[in-house]
Amino acid sequence: MNSTIRASWSKSSRMLDFGQGAVPADAAAMRKARDLVPNLKPVPLGLAPSFGFGDRIGLATPGHVRSLAASAKTKSILPIFPQQSIREMTRTGRSAQQVMDEALHGMLAAGYTGPTGADADHLKTEADVDITAAAGFCFFTIDPSEDVDPKADNYTEAEVRARFAQVREQAPWFDSYKGRKITLTTGTVLSFDEISCMRAAVKYGRAIVRVLRIAKHIDTVMHGAGFEIELSVDETPLPTTPQEHIIIAEQCLRADVKVVSLAPRFLGDFEKGVDYKGDLAAFRRSLADHAAIPVLLAGSKAYKLSLHSGSDKLSIYTDIARATKGRFHVKTAGTSYLEALRVVARHEPDLFRDLIAFGRDHYDVDKKTYHVSATLAAVPATAANIGELEELYLNTWPKTPANTGFTAPGRQILHCTFGSALTDEKFGPAIRTVLLSHPQTYSDVLAEHFAHHLDALAAGL
Repeated sequence: MNSTIRASWSKSSRMLDFGQGAVPADAAAMRKARDLVPNLKPVPLGLAPSFGFGDRIGLATPGHVRSLAASAKTKSILPIFPQQSIREMTRTGRSAQQVMDEALHGMLAAGYTGPTGADADHLKTEADVDITAAAGFCFFTIDPSEDVDPKADNYTEAEVRARFAQVREQAPWFDSYKGRKITLTTGTVLSFDEISCMRAAVKYGRAIVRVLRIAKHIDTVMHGAGFEIELSVDETPLPTTPQEHIIIAEQCLRADVKVVSLAPRFLGDFEKGVDYKGDLAAFRRSLADHAAIPVLLAGSKAYKLSLHSGSDKLSIYTDIARATKGRFHVKTAGTSYLEALRVVARHEPDLFRDLIAFGRDHYDVDKKTYHVSATLAAVPATAANIGELEELYLNTWPKTPANTGFTAPGRQILHCTFGSALTDEKFGPAIRTVLLSHPQTYSDVLAEHFAHHLDALAAGL
């Protein structure tokens, strides 16, 4: 790191010092810092194992850095510190440039000198690409979920045939798959019968068209600069079959899309804020099949498998790292916000009680775009002891990590209502004030929390 650049924290704001006095860490200052400090320019991370640290407030990166450095086992896992979806930016009132600058400033403040990627998450339109590319993002997650038919798996044969006729032109690949059989290295034999191919076309045909269109736009916007693309096809209620995975990935690879990772909809439940819920043995069998597909299609250049809604899924991390032989990307976001509320609970208990009441009031509306099972009736609204209240609403794992099936309803209530809380004229500034006043506590809880995540992944490497 350039010795003329220093960073210091204050209770009221974060400052940069270029040897000429402290200045706010605004966009202009961060542009200057990127010119002087090479690692502040995000870069593609390639096929190395990687972990996305989402930050919905802009103050979590120092804690993320500490967690990454906590264990020698995690040294091979590369970080993505600037990461946020368009939906999260909208809900928190943050811009892509603000997300970028705050993450990079956090790296500088923490003294981090390694590489980072920068994930423009869940992009659905060309306009999304333009905004995030201009801010310096280089990892583009394409989300074609608006063109995925989430009911396709439940259609009768007659319905599939009728709907296939409507999307036939969007699936020119159909005839090349019909009748194929592929044997994976796991021993699983995949049959591409007519109806399964039609169903795949109904489910993903239009989505593949959208992916290819947005990928072409990314290539144009980046003008040859380094970038990589992730495909997100996990936003469906039912799992992505191995056959569907092959069709989606192969069509993108044939179109020369720079696919670095693909997020299928895995078997089981991936609810927000809690561990994996489902049959672990069945998940492992399905995971092995999905992990065999990138190698089948791309050989030594096989893309990574990506786990979305990856926060707190400790019971499957080691399996993912082992099955993919280290070619994985895990994405987290809301868990850092929840750890921020832990800081509030410990330093401003009355504010924490008010946030719980606020969250309960907004939960039924805010949860509509999330996969959660918590109900307000499942957790009491208050408790006499603040420690008990923190346990009820922020507990991640009962006693030990990796307890599959743990529900944590209070945690899900607070997770879903982050946007309402952070944009509220009272609670948004109040949360930020607590974190700025107690940066060490926030760093401590994040370092401890994410050490569990990273150690579980590293155990499978």
